[in-house]
Amino acid sequence: MSWLPLSFGAPMVLWGLIALPVIWWLLRFTPPKPQTEVFPPLRILAKVLKSDDTPNRSPWWLTLLRLVMAALVIFAIAEPVWNPRERIPVGGNLLALVIDNGWASAPDWDKRVATAGRLINDAEKKEMPIILAFTAEKANQQIGPYSAGEARSRLNAAQPRPVPVDRDGVFLAVANTIGDQPGVTLALLTDGLAAKDDAKAFAPLLERKLANIVWATPDRLDTVGLTAADNGLDRFSVTAVRAPAGAAPRVMTAGAFDEKGRRIGDAAITFRPGETSASGEIVVPFELRNDFASISLDGENQAAGVRLLDGTAKRRRVGLLSQAPTDDTRQLLSPLYYIRQALEPSADIIEPKSPDLLEAIPQLLEQKPAVIVMGDVGTIPEATREPLIKWMQNGGTLIRFASTRLLTAGNDEELLPVKLRLGERQLGGALSWTEPQKVTEFPANGPFAKLAPPVDVTVTRQILAEPTPTLAERTWATLADGTPLVTADRRGKGIVVLFHITPSATWSNLPISGSFVEMLRAIVQLSRNQGAIGTTAENGPSASLPPYRMIAADGLIGPPSGEAKPLQTGKGPLPVTIENPPGLYGTEDSVFAHNLLTADTVLTPISKPTASVPVVTESYAVDESRDMKGPLLFGALALLILDGLIVLWLAGLWRRNARRVAAAAIALIVLPTLFMPVPPASASDAKPDDPQAIEATAVTRLAYVLTGNSSIDSVSRAGMAGLTRFLREKTALEPGDPAGVNIENDDLAFYPLVYWPVDANVAVPSQAAIARIDEYMKNGGTILFDTRDQYTASLETSTSPATLRLREILGNLNVPPLEPVPSDHVLTKSFYILNDFPGRFAGSPLWVEASLEATNPDNRPVRTGDGVSPIMITANDFAGAWAEDGSGSPLLPTVPSDPMQRELAFRSGVNIMMYMLTGNYKSDQVHVPDLLQRLGQ
Repeated sequence: MSWLPLSFGAPMVLWGLIALPVIWWLLRFTPPKPQTEVFPPLRILAKVLKSDDTPNRSPWWLTLLRLVMAALVIFAIAEPVWNPRERIPVGGNLLALVIDNGWASAPDWDKRVATAGRLINDAEKKEMPIILAFTAEKANQQIGPYSAGEARSRLNAAQPRPVPVDRDGVFLAVANTIGDQPGVTLALLTDGLAAKDDAKAFAPLLERKLANIVWATPDRLDTVGLTAADNGLDRFSVTAVRAPAGAAPRVMTAGAFDEKGRRIGDAAITFRPGETSASGEIVVPFELRNDFASISLDGENQAAGVRLLDGTAKRRRVGLLSQAPTDDTRQLLSPLYYIRQALEPSADIIEPKSPDLLEAIPQLLEQKPAVIVMGDVGTIPEATREPLIKWMQNGGTLIRFASTRLLTAGNDEELLPVKLRLGERQLGGALSWTEPQKVTEFPANGPFAKLAPPVDVTVTRQILAEPTPTLAERTWATLADGTPLVTADRRGKGIVVLFHITPSATWSNLPISGSFVEMLRAIVQLSRNQGAIGTTAENGPSASLPPYRMIAADGLIGPPSGEAKPLQTGKGPLPVTIENPPGLYGTEDSVFAHNLLTADTVLTPISKPTASVPVVTESYAVDESRDMKGPLLFGALALLILDGLIVLWLAGLWRRNARRVAAAAIALIVLPTLFMPVPPASASDAKPDDPQAIEATAVTRLAYVLTGNSSIDSVSRAGMAGLTRFLREKTALEPGDPAGVNIENDDLAFYPLVYWPVDANVAVPSQAAIARIDEYMKNGGTILFDTRDQYTASLETSTSPATLRLREILGNLNVPPLEPVPSDHVLTKSFYILNDFPGRFAGSPLWVEASLEATNPDNRPVRTGDGVSPIMITANDFAGAWAEDGSGSPLLPTVPSDPMQRELAFRSGVNIMMYMLTGNYKSDQVHVPDLLQRLGQ
């Protein structure tokens, strides 16, 4: 019996509501207990004059109260359930519960656990043993049978795994455990995705004596995974796949992250209606693309939504090869000089130890280069020709240049992109009618299409190609007369490229132009790395790579677990397993990316097996039903207590003991307040014996102002923590952890220095706060204002939003005259010798209280007193330079990117703190000899 959203476990009990009229009749005509009075004669006489009859039945409101109490008891005994869910049919003698806990189950794992928990609860009520197995675990896992309590404990301890499911092996183990036992309820909680040989996996289970099958799948199959991430010529391409069940239009964003987890690029991936595969592009310079360490899909909290990158997607290794002898006195005539100069800034250059091609080519191939450049090479020895061709077939890029050796070597169809005429063409000269040719527009079918043709480049000699129908398709650059300058052709997965001029400036001035650098880099970016040196892919020599960084089931990257084992490469395909989960294998110097999905992965919805027993389809959901029996009984008990109090009142007990009742009422009101938590006292309420004040003054602590902007406050917190660590390492000061202060409420007297990042979006402090700040500065405290806007103009003329807000704040304070830190100020020598005070930015001065006579260096207060400037102002973003993560790595880059600037920023912070704590004692004459010695004077 059920009335949504309420159902009853024992609906027959509700027939007891029929007894409510009888209860009403009994209560209505049952008079209350007679009232007892003492015998004061005068009181009796006073009541004689009144007409007061004792009722012969209870008041209507008391009757209604008791009827409600009886109804609540009846409803409670009927076992009501609010928002009930349909019961899952669990019958027979045994429950076999098999749960997919692979990578696709991570996003809604809690719903799967809740569904499995309801199945276990139903089996517990029928005292059924339970077999519990997980398909992403090993096939030899312990699966029971268990009691309901044991099964529930194992279920709560289980976690999703970042690996594919193994239904074949686990289903076979479950079938063997079931054996010939009849009346089995088989519950299959799947992730909704098909696995290899699912039909074969289901067969052993369907052959058992099943009573029924519970089939659970997600309501929506919208899982998306990354299958490829390629560093192309001028962009980074990302490919994602989804199951056909999620064929509605969808737009996703993939973020590119560097090794420190900073997001440095985004790609938009759009799935059109019906599409199961889509791609996105990140168009950034290749220097930035080489910093990509991982790609992650926003909103996909599972292992397939992350793809790690290793050396194959980063900076290319380029091998240089030449038969010409090396002459250090004539480097400009070397065939490889201009090539080396063009590629060294953007590629890793490798060269063989021997000039002999029989030794040089194998030496280069062992280092797995992406590109091999032959500057002056003619005939390739037969012993090395086949390995070189195989290297190109697997994705290598071979770049060759014209030379006299190439002319004498003849045509080689495998190692040349086009057929050559056996002779060179000379343009210009006293005996020639032709003139040197210029380079024309680059063809659109080549990698140079976006480059501007060089205006000042001319060609005086070249090797011509034989005219063929495919010559135009293979031409990447041409001269003004239409003859090819650069030709190329595919060789399997690789490319062979030929420059029809020499790599030196003898046949053309192209090698000494900027266009030559751009052309070589464009070709290198077309190449594909062949793997990290020392690591191998599928067909290379075997290697054992230790786990380095692993992808968790929720897509987070972290250290390897104890189950991860070294990855054995070079033995064919490398599957993702519990022992080898997806992640990076190797060492910090060289890693191999072992990703979850391959380029040919297709996500297919799982098919429901055809069985001869009933199959009940269930959806994953968290159980939101609530048992109302307890609340109803509690309500009936409360009404019973209320009824008792009313009866006592009607009997006159409260009137005879009015004082006691009043005392009890007061106790009921006062006692709860004794157990209420007392709010912590603020610093402004501190007393001499206040433990909080004692703790705050026991150690020196840096403070920063809380602006309410989470991003600014987090940088300030990390910055002050970074400066604190630097102070502990470099000085004798041992400051405590930094503290965030609220300008409106907190007392600043405990902190010698308060760092205040000025935010234009934060309101100006109240007048009470301004007064407290002014008092803090008068009593010796210093506030360091940081506008973080890198103003280059003077403080008075800057019009940035942060500076304008700073003027509003300072307009209410008693600010002394300010000036940039003079060259002889104690701040420049309080610990380190400094000329300026950079932060994350450089160029803005540090403003402090001006001297009484700024033009007179002999009359500066910093020389004569121990006072400290109560205010400092900068725009260099000190906290941004000091901010570090837990490992000590900088959170934000300096502008410009200079490690020494960050070091100087830390030294500036040390000098400021030493100046705050020691005053101007470094201006004493006793320190002058030491300072002069350090300055080298």
